[in-house]
Amino acid sequence: MNGPQRSLTSSARITAASPRLACISRAASVVVVSAVALAVCSQSHAQTACDADIDGDGAVGPADLALLLGAWGGCAGCGADITADGVVDGADLSTLLGLWGAFCSPLPWATVLEPAPNPAVVTDVTLRKAIAATGLPWRVRDDATGIEMVLVPPGTLSMGCSSSINYECATIESPIHQVTLTNAFYMGRFEVTQAQWTARMGANPSFFQGPAYPDAASRPVDRVSWLSIQPFLAGSGLRLPTEAEWEFACRAGTDTAFHSMPRFPNGTSDDAQLGTIAWFGPNAGGQTRPVGQKAANALGLHDMLGNTWEWVDDWFGFYAPDAQTNPAGPGSGTLRVIRGGAWASDGCVPIIACYPRTSLRDGGTQDGASFDRGFRVARNP
Repeated sequence: MNGPQRSLTSSARITAASPRLACISRAASVVVVSAVALAVCSQSHAQTACDADIDGDGAVGPADLALLLGAWGGCAGCGADITADGVVDGADLSTLLGLWGAFCSPLPWATVLEPAPNPAVVTDVTLRKAIAATGLPWRVRDDATGIEMVLVPPGTLSMGCSSSINYECATIESPIHQVTLTNAFYMGRFEVTQAQWTARMGANPSFFQGPAYPDAASRPVDRVSWLSIQPFLAGSGLRLPTEAEWEFACRAGTDTAFHSMPRFPNGTSDDAQLGTIAWFGPNAGGQTRPVGQKAANALGLHDMLGNTWEWVDDWFGFYAPDAQTNPAGPGSGTLRVIRGGAWASDGCVPIIACYPRTSLRDGGTQDGASFDRGFRVARNP
């Protein structure tokens, strides 16, 4: 109530010269009391934040309150008649106040957490403009699963080998080829956690759980196979990202071995910086870690490198040199792709890198489950 009451007081001061608005201001305290009574005594309405967003700016706030009070007592059929009962009254005000500060979501499956990209997270101006151009909210929560997601805009990348200072790429990371993604999509901000998996599936397959791991609920689920993930996704609208989507989201506008981080907003290929963004061999202590503790990339995605390998949708195959649009991988195969490296990733034979990198890839049988494999979800808007 404090937010709306402060707005009413401010309106009374600013509009004292207007008889109509002054009248509204004098009546406001009575109206608010009536609205509170209605909110307590009446049944809750089914209206959403979009119904109460009278001015259409994407959020319920002071401007909507001013429009509602300006239409008080009449305006049947207009936007201020939130409850659509033919009159703008206390029922409409109680509904608006109950939704105060909420964001209007154009996505029926999601709650909007931040409609526009946070400049402190999405530091790249080009990325912010690309996100804004979609007309979709940036950070949302999937209502069915509680999974937080961020928007990945369309774009083009050079997909494939990004060697680090100390290590070259493996053969399966080449050749570098141009990929264009024409559609925006949502990607899980974090790897799917043990708590999220258990809430949906009823049982937790993870190795890193139990009394020895008191924070297991917030660690990524592990020991899940590509096949065992499918029932988790079924009927939810969620899916695994394609390999191209995964790499595009991981790179977030960079072409370096390691994506952006606070000291290196354009990414870096310096192996000494990997610990800033990833749990891997030297710093993981032989186990997964709770999600979100390492720095995010320029889209706001955490743990894209390290912690667990992440299953993607594609069958494994060698890259072709040709430019591609919205590639989905081979039509069949014996292995499914995993990306990003894991807590168990360590330096391999000299020259070839097994440390997590943006282009690191491998494959596994689709029924294979390991304590260094997990996943994150994607979704079409």
